[in-house]
Amino acid sequence: MGEVRRATVADAAELVRLRGVLLGGITSPEPAADEWRRVALEVLQIRLAAPDQTMVAFVVDRGDRPGALAACAVGAVDCRLGGPGDPTSEHGYVFNVVTDPDQRRRGYSRLCMTALLGWYRDRGIRTVDLRASPSGEPLYHSLGFVRTTYASMRLRLPAAEG
Repeated sequence: MGEVRRATVADAAELVRLRGVLLGGITSPEPAADEWRRVALEVLQIRLAAPDQTMVAFVVDRGDRPGALAACAVGAVDCRLGGPGDPTSEHGYVFNVVTDPDQRRRGYSRLCMTALLGWYRDRGIRTVDLRASPSGEPLYHSLGFVRTTYASMRLRLPAAEG
């Protein structure tokens, strides 16, 4: 089994590539190379290098292609108001958990997720959220995630006029 490590800025392009693999599994076919890739690369380069460490990724390298990743889990820290169930103001959010199709069933996503959850724990974060695909739910359940009673909702605002 591969070894997990914390991603660096040098991994940003591979993290974007794996995001394309993830999105391709959801939207099929994989989204075309367009503006989202450039923006995602810029965000990762900035956030992975930031001293405040509010975004982190854990990865497993491919053994067959130097510089390529087999799997990743990316997470961010959100600042929210505390409440009775969790008085802290920082919450974790997990996204972009993906393994290359030919590298699956080797435990790589579990390794990445376990490292990410450890990072949250070390920061004192007590609540971690994610949105699970049907194929990812068994892993997340095995790590202790449970469904919440709150429905996920989204609003897409139009771009501000300049």
